[in-house]
Amino acid sequence: MTYMGVQDVNGSGGFYTYSIGIVMKGQDIALNKIFVMWAIIDLSNSKFDGEFPKVIGKLRSLKRLNLSYNSLNGCIPTLIGSLTNLEWLDLFSNKLVGRIPRELLNLTALSMLNLSMNELVGCIPQGKQFNTFGNTSYEGIKRLHGFLLSSDCNNNELPPPLPPSNLSEEGGSKSNIDFRWKVVLLGYRCGVVLGLGVGCVVFQTGKPKWIVSLVEIILK
Repeated sequence: MTYMGVQDVNGSGGFYTYSIGIVMKGQDIALNKIFVMWAIIDLSNSKFDGEFPKVIGKLRSLKRLNLSYNSLNGCIPTLIGSLTNLEWLDLFSNKLVGRIPRELLNLTALSMLNLSMNELVGCIPQGKQFNTFGNTSYEGIKRLHGFLLSSDCNNNELPPPLPPSNLSEEGGSKSNIDFRWKVVLLGYRCGVVLGLGVGCVVFQTGKPKWIVSLVEIILK
């Protein structure tokens, strides 16, 4: 059974204001006059696929929603944040992607949340009811991080570059080391006594330009 879409039913009156189209056993079926005063919807393990049904965001009296063990994909609709009476939201084991909408912070009555085994990314919203949910609400989601999880949002940022002064000092230090090794090689080529003598001058006085030039010529 695949969710297809939603449209207003003109002239329906009362609380029956929405219809939903589904495909069942290869046939298109329209379910007219959806009762918007539903308090509990449990469609778990129903083999649903396709995008998350946005019509659910219109069911303002909904208290419990269970769509676990399906194959729903796409993002969690921001309209879910308008279900201010929602106490239970179970979307376990679907194929939902994207970020957790910050609009879900409006669900101040929410006492149970299960988004585990989806493909969500980004930071978990912080504040209100979300501060009461543990890691069990997000198990099996590798790219999700934030509150209570081992991967903190700040840890995913690239480290700041080193100050230019530190880089120049490191470069200068490395240059000095390379030059001193060249002096040692020069000592082996021109004689131990001469090499050590030049080496002492370099270590005591730095690296005079004429010695640098001489070493470069000899090593070539």
